[in-house]
Amino acid sequence: MSADSTKDNVVRLHPGAGRNKSRIHLRGRQVNLDTLAQLRQLMGDQPIKRDMLVEYLHLIQDNFGYLSATHLAALAHEMNIPMAEVYECATFYAHFDIVKEGELPPPAVTVRVCDSLSCQLAGAVQLKAAIEAGTDPTEVRIVNAPCMGRCDTAPVAEVGHYHVDRADAAKVVDAIQAKHFHPEIPDYLAYEAYVAEGGYTLLKQCLAGDYSWEDIQKVLADANLKGLGGAGFPTHMKWKFVRQEPKPRYLAINGDEGEPGTFKDRLYLESDPHRFIEGALISAWAVEAEAAYIYLRDEYPAALEILKAEIGKVEAAGLAPAGGIHLRRAAGAYICGEESAMIESLEGKPGMPRHRPPFVAQVGLFNRPTLVNNIETVFWIRTLVDKGAEWFSSQGRNGSQGLRSFSVSGRVKNPGVKLAPAGITMQELMEEYCGGMADGHTFKGYLPGGASGGILPAGMADIPLDFGTLNKYGCFIGSAAVVVLSDHDNMRDVVVNLLKFFEDESCGQCTPCRVGTEKMVKLLQRPDWDQALMAELTQAMCDASICGLGQAASNPISTVFKYFDANLIATDLAASAKPVAIAGDTK
Repeated sequence: MSADSTKDNVVRLHPGAGRNKSRIHLRGRQVNLDTLAQLRQLMGDQPIKRDMLVEYLHLIQDNFGYLSATHLAALAHEMNIPMAEVYECATFYAHFDIVKEGELPPPAVTVRVCDSLSCQLAGAVQLKAAIEAGTDPTEVRIVNAPCMGRCDTAPVAEVGHYHVDRADAAKVVDAIQAKHFHPEIPDYLAYEAYVAEGGYTLLKQCLAGDYSWEDIQKVLADANLKGLGGAGFPTHMKWKFVRQEPKPRYLAINGDEGEPGTFKDRLYLESDPHRFIEGALISAWAVEAEAAYIYLRDEYPAALEILKAEIGKVEAAGLAPAGGIHLRRAAGAYICGEESAMIESLEGKPGMPRHRPPFVAQVGLFNRPTLVNNIETVFWIRTLVDKGAEWFSSQGRNGSQGLRSFSVSGRVKNPGVKLAPAGITMQELMEEYCGGMADGHTFKGYLPGGASGGILPAGMADIPLDFGTLNKYGCFIGSAAVVVLSDHDNMRDVVVNLLKFFEDESCGQCTPCRVGTEKMVKLLQRPDWDQALMAELTQAMCDASICGLGQAASNPISTVFKYFDANLIATDLAASAKPVAIAGDTK
């Protein structure tokens, strides 16, 4: 044995010797004991649960600012699952920063500039460039981010977890220098005030047997309350379908409000959270759910803090069993707004939609029957019982029933959440609730249902806005995210922005969506639009995509072809013949 070998304590075995002996270490990455100790300290003494993987990743990201390879290896070891599962989950979500071996961690400060359509209209591209010019890239990272649910205050930037509304470079730089990285908690109706005005009386009556679940279900049916997350399925029917399935059952609340242009759920959570919590608990009681899970988008840090504090008060008051309400953070994946993808994420997996049937009402969370509702849907339950089904159903115009929370942004004078009659027209919504068009702008078109709901011209602003009223035009209202366009807006820039969003947000599970969105963006960026080829691609995506993302992704371009004047399209194409910077190009 050489001197060098002896020095390095290398033990050489005879060829063939020890073949049946166990390895000292497992194959693959070895666990760093210091990192493992840090992780155990962070996680505390709570039992390790497989479905908490996304939460554990958040815990590491929040404390260290990134996820290193050693972090992931330690987490895999602690959870006793393959490293590949941890890595697959971490890389699926946009809000986790993975640092591989040999890579430098990101700067301590990250600024996210929203690149949604509403923010692009408000100058997001110029905002990002100005922030980059005024900051040191070694200390501050500037990245594009999809819709943050603050479209009425566009453009928006997020410094750490602090949102800068109606942002300019100076405001963002000031926030960085002041180390203002935490969310501002708005004034809201806290537990004590909510109870003082009669809150939780209905829940107590339900628990005491003063109401049966059929009594509450009848109120919802008579009021014609539908799922307000976008699908519009009757809420009382969901209750019925879940109740007829065997126990145990679960409740999952979809708070991943990711459709560009939508921000109504955030408003309700940040102003009157207990009306939502009471509605959720009544829903759980109605279907005899073992536990309730709230899946909240990660772009709502203020709402997260509010819910943490107020759910604790509800449990302390004995209105919910301790640990019966599970608050889970999303991690930046639009696809998790689809109910089965949300279920997958709640189970600690990449949020990829499931094939259906079976439906989540039959096989949902942990393979058990699951009631899935939107935040606004359950928010209405107490109000409907207090005021009566007739009060709600008597609202509406043009043959529709009820009220709708319209998230209005874009070129209007007064954007925001507008509680208006279902069936109201776009023209009426703008004139009666939004103060008309913004000064200096002429109405050109509008998105009635967010990025996937299609685009209609100003000449079609007299169509009632409600579930089903837009279907014959190739559009839908969805979550009632309305974005208003003006003569200042180039239609190519608009549709490229929307299609790039779908390209970025495709989960990649099915080829028609993964490849189709990519190809559609490339076709849109050509000097001339090949409408026949785009129509063929659209049909393939609609027919073969697993979920609504791929099926509806091409709606913006299809409706532009169908309803917008060919000369106007040609003019916009000519105006953008030179490459135009579109928010999201560098993502």
